[in-house]
Amino acid sequence: MKTIVIHAAKDLRVEERDPARPGDGEVEIELAAGGICGSDLHYYNHGGFGAIRLREPMILGHEVSGYIRRLGPSTSGLEVGQLVAVSPSRPCGTCSYCQKGQHNHCLNMRFYGSAMPFPHIQGAFRQTLIADAAQIAVADGLTEGEAAMAEPLAVCLHAARQAGDLLGKRVLVTGCGPIGALCILLARRAGAAEIVATDLSDFTLSLARKVGADRVINMTSTPDGLAGYERDKGSFDVLFECTGAAPALAAGVNCLKPRSTLVQLGLGGDMTVPLQAITAKEITLRGSFRFHEEFFTGVDLMKKGLVDVKPLISHSLPLDDSIAAFELASDRRQAMKVQINFR
Repeated sequence: MKTIVIHAAKDLRVEERDPARPGDGEVEIELAAGGICGSDLHYYNHGGFGAIRLREPMILGHEVSGYIRRLGPSTSGLEVGQLVAVSPSRPCGTCSYCQKGQHNHCLNMRFYGSAMPFPHIQGAFRQTLIADAAQIAVADGLTEGEAAMAEPLAVCLHAARQAGDLLGKRVLVTGCGPIGALCILLARRAGAAEIVATDLSDFTLSLARKVGADRVINMTSTPDGLAGYERDKGSFDVLFECTGAAPALAAGVNCLKPRSTLVQLGLGGDMTVPLQAITAKEITLRGSFRFHEEFFTGVDLMKKGLVDVKPLISHSLPLDDSIAAFELASDRRQAMKVQINFR
């Protein structure tokens, strides 16, 4: 089978690997679509992010969908031929955090395509994937591309849970890549009264408006675009910070009201935090890391037509054009979510 393997920054290869067979409680999946995530791009462009570095070749990918082709022994509740979304979250279930229901903080997490541990956890960008039945969400009625969007949608559902009640709130979203755009979509669904979004790309901002932003601001062409929101100690109740960049965080904090909530999603390594302003305004700072049960909620929302992710899928390229797909995904002037077609 063909796999997409990263060896070092800008050293991406499509390689042949031997497929495995499903064991007890497992399924064999013929991969259909795989979305290129921001972390995949960090590995491709920089060989890692922050202190997390590649130390051996690693199969990339964790946003995938496919068709069940074989059930392992004792696997039940699923059928051959079903389109499924595959959660990359594989907590151990036995550590102290799993026992408390905090599965995203599992001490023995096996998250597809992660260089955090060593040996690295190999990813899901492979033509044939063996997965635990517990990872599977049946996605009948969705397109292959929609099903592959379940993972980033789950990230944002977890962030929305961290933010709390959004009904009637004024919301600022800094960074309008796929995660920022999905936060906008969910904030709109949750009843936010006003959503303002910032980014450096007119292309991504145009999609942010399409999925629900009331106002978009290009911080390159309009660097003082948020100034009006800083008056009287700030205007927004909630900030979804999706860039991981210190300037975006600082600008967002300046626009937050006293006793508002800041949800930090963006991961770009350690950055300077305006702690004095956060303290003086009594802002609640909440991190948001991965997800677990939200994956299945996201699939259900899409199947019920309550969340439409299709406008965010900007490109789909064949497996053999993987390098071109990664280059395209790195260009935010023309790409939002780039997916790879494995069939």
